[in-house]
Amino acid sequence: MTDHWWQRAPRSLDQAARSAALARQQVLTKPAGALGELESLAVRLAAMQGRACPRLEAPWISIFAADHGVAAAGVSAYPQEVTAQMVANFATGGAAICVLAKQINARFEVVDCGVAADTSQWPAVVQAKRVHGTANFLSTAAMDEATLAAALDAGRAAVSRAVEAGADCFIAGEMGIANTTSASALACAWLAAPPAELAGPGTGLDASGVSRKAALIAKALALHGDVLDDTQRTLAALGGCEIAALAGAYVAAAQAGLPALVDGFISSVAALAACRLNPGTRDWLLFGHQSAEPAHARVLAALDARPLLQLGLRLGEGSGAAAAFPILKLACALHGEMATFAEAGVSNRDA
Repeated sequence: MTDHWWQRAPRSLDQAARSAALARQQVLTKPAGALGELESLAVRLAAMQGRACPRLEAPWISIFAADHGVAAAGVSAYPQEVTAQMVANFATGGAAICVLAKQINARFEVVDCGVAADTSQWPAVVQAKRVHGTANFLSTAAMDEATLAAALDAGRAAVSRAVEAGADCFIAGEMGIANTTSASALACAWLAAPPAELAGPGTGLDASGVSRKAALIAKALALHGDVLDDTQRTLAALGGCEIAALAGAYVAAAQAGLPALVDGFISSVAALAACRLNPGTRDWLLFGHQSAEPAHARVLAALDARPLLQLGLRLGEGSGAAAAFPILKLACALHGEMATFAEAGVSNRDA
């Protein structure tokens, strides 16, 4: 890779806007801190947007889809063909995220960055793949250097489209049979945790299936042990094209000054990858929910993240982030539209 664009500095947060937002919170007609996390969200968004009263009106959703060679080992309850079938479902508006996108008035796209089938028959699908699925990381690296670069670039390109369209919040989702196994392997490598602690049911494995998945992840970690001290090489060895695209998108969003709302376990592992590639990315990430996947809490803790929702979701495809987006809108509306003590003629506690 000659262009390490992901190492370029993200945009700086606007501390003056943050201070102005904090000052406004102190004079709104409520006890200080009474709106809890809604207050801190508004202040964070103010710093991101560079204005005392932030607004969110134009969310953008990119779903990255790709297949995984490790699916051949039977680590998922569903066959690999489901990835392409779900891409068709996304493209024709039938998936959960499509419904959610309509409800929050989001621009929506699906990006094929490595599906093991031809998806070009659906004009709505953005074609951005270099390979038809990754290699099986139980025998070799999932991606070579050029494939990883192409996947990272696919994420950056999605952010560019969002920025060009005037988006003010970027939501990314994923689809890829066996990608929970890939994400779990990455989490084990980066959190120095044993697979038995982080492997989960994914799309619905039973207890024996989870144990088998953990054993296969342990085998992969042993095979690729010589690269696990290098974030980029680990992502190539154990990751997937859609996970790398997510990571690239989060870095690019930070560089563009575009707030990103992170989805569930797989997206959070991609966010961890992004923050390891470029630590400044963390300032631009908000976290939608904590999923039912057992390892998600551990990944969120590593990111010092406080998710907005905890609803037991485990669907992926950006659904938890999209469900959380209205909370961000409410935080902005409360911050910007509530009266101050002076405007309402209400005595402040210091009066």
